[in-house]
Amino acid sequence: MRKIVLALAGSILLIGAAVIFTVTARQGSSSAEPPVEQLTLAPGQLLFRSNDTGRVTAVPLADPGGARRSSGMKCDRFAVARQTAVCLAARPGVLPPVTDIMVLDANLAVRHQEALPGTPSRARVSPDGKLVQWTLFVTGDSYAATGFSTRAGLYEVETERLVKTIEELPVFLDGNRYFASDVNYWGITFAPDGNRFYATLGSRGRTYLVEADYARYQGKAIRENVECPSLSPDGTRIAFKKKVGDGVWRLSVLDLATQQETALAETLSVDDQALWQDDRTVLYRLDNDIWAVQADGTSSPRLLARDASSPAVTS
Repeated sequence: MRKIVLALAGSILLIGAAVIFTVTARQGSSSAEPPVEQLTLAPGQLLFRSNDTGRVTAVPLADPGGARRSSGMKCDRFAVARQTAVCLAARPGVLPPVTDIMVLDANLAVRHQEALPGTPSRARVSPDGKLVQWTLFVTGDSYAATGFSTRAGLYEVETERLVKTIEELPVFLDGNRYFASDVNYWGITFAPDGNRFYATLGSRGRTYLVEADYARYQGKAIRENVECPSLSPDGTRIAFKKKVGDGVWRLSVLDLATQQETALAETLSVDDQALWQDDRTVLYRLDNDIWAVQADGTSSPRLLARDASSPAVTS
């Protein structure tokens, strides 16, 4: 049975949850771990992080309750698109926190690695497999009243260009260039064209959905109270978490053309960047399990995988 987790206030909950999730995951590995198998990004799989072992695990998408196959790759966040994957792994026992960002090939072998300050929060790969994106929680920024901030960055797989943070992205709000010392970005999601992307901008106690052009490196805020956006495969809708109370979020979908917002059938608080399984179904983590719900607001949530997080679908 799913449990309602009582939340503490806003930002403190976010960083606390990220750190606790990482630490307990590192400490919670089973003494009898399953054998290591060679996994690939072959189509038709549901890949995820096993919360028991921290290892990337696969099941058939058509039978998510079936036998699990485990790789030797341990991650705190994981994502896939086409023949590219990304693994974020916090270095245990390191203070201040450091995260290894590993770009993986179709055989889940490391093709590039970066070490950046912070704790893993979100991870994504653009639909064309050419851009890897991440968000890290970072402590100690002087402008952050709570003592931490987020850093969202990018890596271009083909050119090997690294963008450690998109904080310098010029953004327009109500037609004017927005400036503030406390700007944070998180939850990057790209369109199928590999150029248009969306992210959350947080500043002065508010959050905004930013639509941006990567080639022009410029964006605009198009809607308030949108966090952790996830663009649908057809590029027309955004799944996101909407803040409805202190530390409480409602999973919703925004139609970009009409700006119509639909609350999904999941009524519990979801603190995750949802993933589209297809144009009809949204996946997300809740109470350390992976759930699925219809994107049109109908039907009840259904359990896909227990003791799992960071769902990824291969196609």
